[in-house]
Amino acid sequence: MPRSSYLQASVLVILSSFSVLTNAQTPTSSSASGWSTTLNGTPTSFRSVFTIPASADSGAEVLPNIQDPEAVNAQEVCPGYKASDVQKNDRGLSAVLTLAGEPCNVYGTDVEALGLSVEYQAKGRLAVSVVPKYLSANNESQWIVPEDLIPRPKPEDSYEDSDLHFDWGNDPSFWFTVTRHSTSDVIFTTKGAHLVYENQFIEFVNTLPEDYNLYGLGERIHRLRLNNNFTATIYAADVGDPIDRNLYGSHPFYLETRYFNKGGNNTKRALKQSELHQRSFGYDEKHGSGGSPYESYSHGVYYRNLHGMDIVLKPENMTWRTLGGTIDLFFFDGPTQPEVTKQYQTSAVGLPAMQQYWTFGYHQCRWGYRNWTETRDIVETMRAFNIPMETIWLDIDYMDQYRDFTLDPVTFPSSGVADFFGWLHEHNQHFVPIVDGAIYIPNLQNASDSYDTYTRGNESGVFLKNPDGSQYIGAVWPGYTVFPDWMSTNGVSWWVKEMVEWYKEVPFSGFWVDMTEVSSFCIGSCGTGNVSLNPVHPPFALPGEVGNVVFDYPEGFNISNATEAASASSGASSQNAAKSTVQASSTSTSYLRTTPTPGARDVNYPPYVIDHVQGDLAVHAVSPNATHANGVEEYDVHNVWGHQIINATYQGLLSVFPGKRPFVIGRSTFAGSGKWAGHWGGDNASKWYYMYFSIPQALSFSLFGIPMFGVDTCGFNGNTDMELCSRWMQLSAFFPFYRNHNVLSAISQEPFRWDAVASASRTAMHIRYSLLPYMYTLFHQAHTTGSTVMRALAWEFPNEPQLAGVDTQFLLGPNILVTPVLEPHADTVNGVFPGIIDGDVWYDWYSGERVQAEAGVNTSISAPLGHIPVFIRSGSVLPTQEPGYTTTESRKNPWGLIVALSSDGAASGSLYVDDGESLEPSETLEVSFAALNGQLKAEVHGDYKDTNALGHVTILGVSRCAGEIKLNGNTIEKSKVDYNQTSSVLKLSGLNDLTKVGAWKGSWTLSWE
Repeated sequence: MPRSSYLQASVLVILSSFSVLTNAQTPTSSSASGWSTTLNGTPTSFRSVFTIPASADSGAEVLPNIQDPEAVNAQEVCPGYKASDVQKNDRGLSAVLTLAGEPCNVYGTDVEALGLSVEYQAKGRLAVSVVPKYLSANNESQWIVPEDLIPRPKPEDSYEDSDLHFDWGNDPSFWFTVTRHSTSDVIFTTKGAHLVYENQFIEFVNTLPEDYNLYGLGERIHRLRLNNNFTATIYAADVGDPIDRNLYGSHPFYLETRYFNKGGNNTKRALKQSELHQRSFGYDEKHGSGGSPYESYSHGVYYRNLHGMDIVLKPENMTWRTLGGTIDLFFFDGPTQPEVTKQYQTSAVGLPAMQQYWTFGYHQCRWGYRNWTETRDIVETMRAFNIPMETIWLDIDYMDQYRDFTLDPVTFPSSGVADFFGWLHEHNQHFVPIVDGAIYIPNLQNASDSYDTYTRGNESGVFLKNPDGSQYIGAVWPGYTVFPDWMSTNGVSWWVKEMVEWYKEVPFSGFWVDMTEVSSFCIGSCGTGNVSLNPVHPPFALPGEVGNVVFDYPEGFNISNATEAASASSGASSQNAAKSTVQASSTSTSYLRTTPTPGARDVNYPPYVIDHVQGDLAVHAVSPNATHANGVEEYDVHNVWGHQIINATYQGLLSVFPGKRPFVIGRSTFAGSGKWAGHWGGDNASKWYYMYFSIPQALSFSLFGIPMFGVDTCGFNGNTDMELCSRWMQLSAFFPFYRNHNVLSAISQEPFRWDAVASASRTAMHIRYSLLPYMYTLFHQAHTTGSTVMRALAWEFPNEPQLAGVDTQFLLGPNILVTPVLEPHADTVNGVFPGIIDGDVWYDWYSGERVQAEAGVNTSISAPLGHIPVFIRSGSVLPTQEPGYTTTESRKNPWGLIVALSSDGAASGSLYVDDGESLEPSETLEVSFAALNGQLKAEVHGDYKDTNALGHVTILGVSRCAGEIKLNGNTIEKSKVDYNQTSSVLKLSGLNDLTKVGAWKGSWTLSWE
């Protein structure tokens, strides 16, 4: 959906498009029951409606603490704490921390006594918790994260084998250190810094090695490796994908990797990046076949805290500053990235949801599909161009005046549902609608403005309230709205029932939940006293409305169309001048600064100002003082509203489809959301840099345990072009979630709009659909073990330090390397081939030939438009299946195998098969493959019945092929054998007759030597 990136631009034209009235004014007319927008240039009439003033979403001018020259440095004025009454036990220790001096009360009221708890929870996990020593029932909720909301990792029996060691001291004040026992490497220490613990501010500092390699701390659009002079702010925000700022989700977790020389002494020093760079290139010449001279160790840190926070990264330390809560830290010792990720997911946040098979097909969406007929036309046109499409999505166009669980009676009437869905499902295709977080509140003075979803929710007491107990009323797309309170007794059950009932009208296949930060278009309860104006217009012009025409040349237009681009630029010069004038005058801004009130909290304007992208915490969001049914303020749980609606939606889909895996794509996520849902990257733009950033975005969400990730392919905001869309459609084909989606004010960008894009899409989709069994197997492994699906090169090849910052390439599982073109007008791309120093070989996907590359050296790869370089890792066996138009058709087609032999002729792999939809499949099939000495063996386990034959086997790296080739003792006809001695590729086709009872009916052996 279009969100803040579009909104900010739209506010400029609102004054010329609508009468801006104050809340005290009345609309010209309130007789009509609704209003509509102009879609794709088709004029429609508007009734006169009240337009919320743009100023309604303008908050106080606040200055982030990290930018404030008047900000007090808590480390300089606060005394820290002293530890006493230390009690040791089998699992760790406890202690009392008391202020080491006079309270500083710098950004809140100091807590004088704290309780420290250290627990060795498992072999690879250590917990360090600091909470106020004395809590009362009326303030406990502001400190303690409820277990039923975000579960706390539980202790296990393996704690005695922990490789982590906790130490502490009191000089000059309390500090603690976590050390990896096996290497004596200090992975976390607060030594030399003070602990600051106040009712609205917590600060602690941990030292880091110089030029550290840190990943995570999301959600943001940033390089994969975080800069070491950067502030990572965590606060859920509805904002259109700015670079380096906080976005929709909150993931206070990081992975750190340190590189060492092999064979060093027991006390290891992490090598600096400068040292690694000097030594990395050419090391294969020194060490020959001896492999990399380096080794690495990774660990993870999870801060279980729901509050807004800044994590200030400096060259040699990081400072954690939160707006409240407790210190609840969990350390995962790895020592490899895969182990860290598994420990984090299996013990802390939960394993990723297993997805239904159909969800891995291609998805098409657009804000601007105007009716059932146009939507069907898109689906039919995709088929006419032979571009596989699994699922059609609808944005808010389908709703009746943008209200959840409704259909527009004119453009998407209920009378068209049976015909549309009967036809869609007959073709084995699916439908996913968008549903927003806010619920329209009807105008009681207009009898025709009834809305049963609100009425039922209101009767059940499921909406957020103001501090005085009245209903909190903000504004989103339909007008003044209320917001579900997921902490209320009936909140989840009400939502589930709404989904169940709506499914009877609209047979959806999954849910897309949006605006879930939770977003509101005005400050505070702006609808209080104004509901009689509903439905009202948002405080900005909507795409397509009169006076709000977006004209945007594609990004690369000026390169080959210089004259037209220059004309467009000169036409915008006056606007640019006006903007610069406004910016110049902002230097004299008077900022709001608040000071602590002893014993009280200012939740709307906390004394410490985080570097929030929106500034004021209430801008474009439900205000921090909104109150939940249990008395908890939104300030304390804001970051998990999106997490909670994902859970409610997951439960709803379980009720709609009992026994089937729910498919949920959510915008705002928290640690653990992956056990219920996937995520898309939000409102990006049709820019080359957004295509590039989609890779580190996806890799970061792999760390967070949300592997079902994708972005709006070809870009959401602005106009794409043929070249960008071609490259992007091919890149996204290797992301787990694969969807094209854009805003209605931009040009249409379905892949059939350009012949070149259609061709590029078909090429990449053929690879994707061929590899669906491989991808599905990867997801099953992620679901059962916590492994990653998309992988950074550095994670899979941990002993090659020059890969630490690589995020222009990625791996799909361990065995598929993707090296996309990420810049315009290029026909080659540079890429590194990892693992060569340790004996790995890479094969070209298209030709099967061995890649000629050197260890640690960038290689120039041919990549003309329409071609995406893809490579197969030696030592792997990849299960494939002949692609069909849909995943349903694909699952009926013959199987295939690609065997990529290592230098010594070995390879291995696996395949997981089930019915593709059951939450707990009663029958499954697991096949393990092993190749050695000219033989490939398949070992089959499980009772799931799959009757598809094995159609072909391709073996790469075959040095010789003499004599007969046999499958389970049966000679394969020579006409079905194609061996190219030059490329060392052996292709066996037409094996269907030999495996007509089913490729996995039983174990078998294939021999070719």
